[in-house]
Amino acid sequence: MADPKAKPDVVEVKAIEATAESFEEYGQVIGASPDGDEFGPQDAQLDLSRGIPRFYIMHIENRPLKFSTITHHASVTQCLGSIGGHVWYLGVAKPSIVDDYEVKDDTGSNNEIVQSRCGHFYVPPAVESVRVFRVEGSKFLKLNRGTWHAGPLFKADTMDFYNLELSNTNVVDHTTHNFKRENGVAFLIND
Repeated sequence: MADPKAKPDVVEVKAIEATAESFEEYGQVIGASPDGDEFGPQDAQLDLSRGIPRFYIMHIENRPLKFSTITHHASVTQCLGSIGGHVWYLGVAKPSIVDDYEVKDDTGSNNEIVQSRCGHFYVPPAVESVRVFRVEGSKFLKLNRGTWHAGPLFKADTMDFYNLELSNTNVVDHTTHNFKRENGVAFLIND
């Protein structure tokens, strides 16, 4: 754990354009498809099976291009997109949920495994594993179950986003890693 009184080291991260290929380890980039197309791999592969889906519009204010916390949801995929196709950014790290059978007792070799207050086990994301994606235009991001994410972040004063998750995701399935407290760093997006 870092010294809570110390100023965090700033880690600059270059934003990467979100494409199907560049975002593949974290989820999907979903763009427009012709009306009448049948469901296929180009469509969001959702897991909303553990509750009641919630699709809503988030109005967000003052989310500059920096962050020191990152969150994941262990039980659901999530979709985020800006209304109007405006440019926005999302910090991410690969899912790191650990299956119960992989968890060893405290004397084992898996000391980095943590139990979330939500009940599941995970390995905290490493500072060097964090990436930032830039999203622009008529597309949205589908986050795989367990993908760590920080944002949406943006340069404007306010933006509206649509969000698809479960009705209680932010109450019962919200695990946060604090890089400032745990690692002594904060991230600054370079774009």
